[in-house]
Amino acid sequence: MTWLVVGGAGYIGAHVVRRLCAAGRRVVVLDDLSTGIQARVPPEVPLTIASVLDPHAVRAVLVEHGVDGVIHLAGAKSAPESVTDPLRYYQQNLAALQVLIGAMVELGVSRMVLSSSAAVYGVPQHRLVTEESPTRPINPYGETKLLSEWLLRSAGAAYGISWIALRYFNVVGSEDEVLADRGGTNLFPLVFGQIAAGRPVLVTGSDYPTRDGTGVRDYVHVADVADAHLAAIRRLDRCAAAEVYNVGTGRGHSVLEVLAAVREVTGMPVRCRVLPRRPGDAPEVVAGVAKIGQELLWEARNGLLDMVRSTWRTWLPMSAA
Repeated sequence: MTWLVVGGAGYIGAHVVRRLCAAGRRVVVLDDLSTGIQARVPPEVPLTIASVLDPHAVRAVLVEHGVDGVIHLAGAKSAPESVTDPLRYYQQNLAALQVLIGAMVELGVSRMVLSSSAAVYGVPQHRLVTEESPTRPINPYGETKLLSEWLLRSAGAAYGISWIALRYFNVVGSEDEVLADRGGTNLFPLVFGQIAAGRPVLVTGSDYPTRDGTGVRDYVHVADVADAHLAAIRRLDRCAAAEVYNVGTGRGHSVLEVLAAVREVTGMPVRCRVLPRRPGDAPEVVAGVAKIGQELLWEARNGLLDMVRSTWRTWLPMSAA
């Protein structure tokens, strides 16, 4: 089988491509390089530089490489930006998926793994979030991710597409410098940038009902996320599916615990400045991962220190460049 990774030159997509290649899978990539980096794609992997919004380019890739399944990771992903530019998010995240599914249906490609997000849950009422938790997104980014799942579910039922949607929690870390996240919004590089510049790290809220008063989130290493994609396509190899899965560790870490891990890894002092809570922020959000463990036999292998170490190793060369 040949898998097309849409967005395979991006931060998460490039890790997925590497993981599939290491597992002996045939892989091709389509990416417009608006946020992706060509050097992330292994030289032996065919790369088409084009937008997923271009139906002719999408069809050409599917036909030329005899694609059997699609992993769709392309899209816009900043929640604050989605509030100020919702039209772009509906185009990039929903209209693009419509183009992609249309080409798949036309050419008989019947398997998809979709990149989704914990943003579909909005502000959960309970700390542990399972796939059965209510989906109440609070911004256009979360809305477009949820609508993408619904579109794929409807298309799957109508056209015989077998699919899995992976709802990522807070993806961090990197496997090497080339694959590192250069988007500028990831928590760990932001923290490193602040301490390197001698500025305090901003902590929004210290009076939550959590163990140390700061917000608790589930962070998951990007290498584990890549493994989850491999587990998903193995599931689609076995039989048809129409499922959503959380991708997290099932463990939460507070902001202060993250900063303590940064101190331990870097040996640098970390000062912080406490600001008021941001409206709508939940005190604690942790992924329920029982379903993905039972059905895909997947679990995260990397702990918080692993995530911080891998980010630090890749951030250092970038910051010196």
